[in-house]
Parts: sequence; structure tokens; C-alpha cells
Amino acid sequence: MSRIGFKTISIPAGVEVKVDGNLVSVKGPKGELQEKISDLLEVEIKDGVLEVKRSSDNAEDRSQHGLARTLINNMVIGVTEGYQKKLQLVGVGYKAEKKGKTLVMNLGYSHPVELTDPEGIETECPDANTIIVKGIDKALIGNYTANIRAWRKPEPYKGKGIKYEGEHIRRKEGKTGVAGA
Repeated sequence: MSRIGFKTISIPAGVEVKVDGNLVSVKGPKGELQEKISDLLEVEIKDGVLEVKRSSDNAEDRSQHGLARTLINNMVIGVTEGYQKKLQLVGVGYKAEKKGKTLVMNLGYSHPVELTDPEGIETECPDANTIIVKGIDKALIGNYTANIRAWRKPEPYKGKGIKYEGEHIRRKEGKTGVAGA
């Protein structure tokens, strides 16, 4: 059984948390986020510590408890520190560059792939083979990096494609010729 929902969240200085029914708003130095949590849960703030409580011990309440606590914690971290994910382009001729708010990638297609940064997300290209996605909403960053990666998922034979930094690609052995068949 998970114990994540019972952990408290300490609210750092400069962060303001408001609870309006089941809508939790977190405002900090990097921005503001809102999340609607389950009606089955109750959020209490006392002395700079936030606690999520559930009304009963049935399965649905338990499943929502840890989720709501994690979502609120991610919002607090996002508005104070922010999140970032790095992608690496592996392959001959694969490169990325930034043009204004547009990410332009050459991925071996007959045309360059152009993606406009969504609201609240910023991309950087420190070099031609690295993309850094930054923002305050962890879910949006994960979704956008997955959309970028979907243009060329890493393949197992040569390892070419767009991969997350630190991701290990399981490699396969290529074909072997059968002599005298």
C-alpha cells in the first residue's frame, strides 16, 4: 500500500497556495498553476504545511489520495524551480535549431519539421543535436517532449532517432548471411 498521500508538503517562502473547494491554485516566482482535485479529498493548510486528507478508506479514495498529493507537490516544485527535459538527436544529418518560438528539426524527411512552442513551454537548442524543453508544468513538458520524440523514435539497429538524455536503447544484432542456402 502506498503512503505517498499521507506525506505533507512544505510550502516554501514566496509561494502562495489557495484552495477553493476542489480547485487548488499555486502561485510562485515562476508563474501560476491550477489543478482540480477529486471531490472525495480535502486539502488543509496549516503553518506553511499542506496536507491532503481523504474522507474514507475505500478503493477510489485511496487511489485519488496519492495522485492529488503528487500533483500539488509537482505544482509547488514547478512554480519555484521549474522543470526541464533534454532530448538528443542521434543520426547523420539530424539537427535542430530555434527560430523565434519555432523549433525546426531536420530528421531525414524531405522537409524540415517545424513545431511551435505551446503556451508556458520554452525550448532551447544549445547545439545542433540537443533540445532542452523547459517550463513550470511537468505534465505539459512530458507531453511536448513525447510529441517531439514521436517524429523519430530511436530504432534498435543503429540507435538513430530522438532519445531522452540518459535513455538506454536496447540494440539488436543485424541480419547475418546464411552461406550455401
